[in-house]
Amino acid sequence: MRIIAGEFRSRILTAPRGTDTRPTSDRLRETLFNVLAPQIEGAVFLDLYAGSGAVGIEALSRGAREAIFVEQAEVALKAIRGNLAGLGIRGNFALEARSVAAGLRRLTADGRVADIVFLDPPYAEVREYETALGLLGGEYAALLADGALVVAEHEKRRELEERYGKIERYRVLRQGDAALSFYRMSGV
Repeated sequence: MRIIAGEFRSRILTAPRGTDTRPTSDRLRETLFNVLAPQIEGAVFLDLYAGSGAVGIEALSRGAREAIFVEQAEVALKAIRGNLAGLGIRGNFALEARSVAAGLRRLTADGRVADIVFLDPPYAEVREYETALGLLGGEYAALLADGALVVAEHEKRRELEERYGKIERYRVLRQGDAALSFYRMSGV
């Protein structure tokens, strides 16, 4: 795994050991950031189910103002910390070592706002998609800045809902066995 572009271009990242974490492929990350390019500079990027932190670190490399990593697995937290330290990233990030639901609750209570939210739960954990997207479109919608984007990576064969509360899907990109569903507040 490597950083695709920006300040840390071509630097290698490590992934958590074991089969519980499935890192977003370099190719899919490149596709994602090609779409996000106009919005990434100066953005607050929220990386849910962060795993190795590769997506949030890619956002920082490309000019995001801050990346917030939400992850609860200790092996993944160790990988995120190691990747940040290995790149010399000492600021402009926050690490929420808790479940996504608890992380969203805390960030909302703290008045935090994100411009871009990326979520990539384990593909088999269908309920995690429902939970995270439901909370972002409902109880914790205040976490989304005006014009915020929410992007969910999922299996290509598994369609996500068109709408979760106040957020509505407007685009799906498929690549290999994966897909990216893009959401924004309805009416935007």
